[in-house]
Amino acid sequence: MQGKTIALAKKTPFILIIIMNTDSIQAHIHQMGYEARQAALALSLLSADDKNTILRSMAAGIRENSPAIISENEKDLASARENNLSMAMQDRLKLDETRIEAIAAGIEKVAALPEPCGEILMETTRPNGIKLTQIRVPIGTIGIIFESRPNVTSDAAVLCFKSGNATILRGGKEAIHSNKIIAQILDDAGQAAGMPANAIQLIPFTDRESVAVMAGMDQHLDLIIPRGGKGLIETVVSLARMPVIKHYDGICHMYIDSEAEIDMGVSLAIDAKTQKPSVCNALETLLVHRDIAPTYLPKVAEAFKEKNTELICDPYSANILSEFKTTPAQESDWVTEYLDYQISIKIVDSTREAIDHINKYGSKHSDAIVTQNDKTAQTFLRSVDSACVYHNVSTRFSDGEEFGFGAEIGVSTDKLHARGPMGLKELTSYQYRITGNGQTKA
Repeated sequence: MQGKTIALAKKTPFILIIIMNTDSIQAHIHQMGYEARQAALALSLLSADDKNTILRSMAAGIRENSPAIISENEKDLASARENNLSMAMQDRLKLDETRIEAIAAGIEKVAALPEPCGEILMETTRPNGIKLTQIRVPIGTIGIIFESRPNVTSDAAVLCFKSGNATILRGGKEAIHSNKIIAQILDDAGQAAGMPANAIQLIPFTDRESVAVMAGMDQHLDLIIPRGGKGLIETVVSLARMPVIKHYDGICHMYIDSEAEIDMGVSLAIDAKTQKPSVCNALETLLVHRDIAPTYLPKVAEAFKEKNTELICDPYSANILSEFKTTPAQESDWVTEYLDYQISIKIVDSTREAIDHINKYGSKHSDAIVTQNDKTAQTFLRSVDSACVYHNVSTRFSDGEEFGFGAEIGVSTDKLHARGPMGLKELTSYQYRITGNGQTKA
């Protein structure tokens, strides 16, 4: 089905949004919650073919409206420049034809994924003849609060839709124009193909009060997922009356063991840090075994120099790199997510010291060891308490698409009920369905 060109003006004018008071915001969001609950009931009746047809219509709508998306995105970029946001943040905001095509292609990939709902997880017949079936079902209604990246609007919406959930999205002010038009296109193109009304909703304003309202309306939302800075996540956790799946900072580590292959260690560190430094699975701290440091560090430092990456070093690594420009590391650097061309470097005396450092300072996201010793690698993989642990692989693979999940909601640093990249199955629950022929307990 061909997408149709969307007129942005058809939605609520921005001037009305900015003058809404707290009571109006609360009433508006609660009404969205009520409508999402109704939409979730309608979604549960859609077939897999119905949902995939709707998703393909959404992808077509994104492609057809690429010029309008770029126009709205430029408003966000202009604001970012005026407010002196970092280049890394501006890169996260930017949408061009290539990135918009990636959004559309991502929707089509989700349409091509196996249907998650209706999967039979367990089936048995009890001695009394009762048939017991455990089946995968949608969670219901999901609230997602996110910052910066406008492509999250599409990723979150289509994953929730494919898994049978209604969703309420609340993006950050930095991407409000981009978020609004993307959500509008998905809604219009989806409804044109049979999507229930209000299955995908975006809160059209960015007042902080909206976060508190969402976190408090457990009568309408079954789950809330915050994606953003630590302050946002801690605020949501402190206020939420429903389960929260957290996506904390990506303070990712790579440990170069004494038995690492030098060139591999250099290429993996460079990839993990500089391939795209603004993402949550980018490397932030490099730990190097003392025995290999004199050989390894000058080589990796030279490679980082070519990438204009600032080296933030402890005294021992700074001494080895005396011919390079370095910055002294502070205690705060070990818990800093730079999201830029900066990396902290520390010398350690053992694998155990590296593991202890990661478990103390890390965010339980993604951490890697580089070594040719399989026994050492297995000790690291078993001992580091993170969602994703790697042996001789870049941390940049912590991603739903790389794992074969299609687009992702994010990378959960929680342990329940989802951990690591969250795809379709992580957006479902299960239900027991029991059938019989008149059995009674008595």
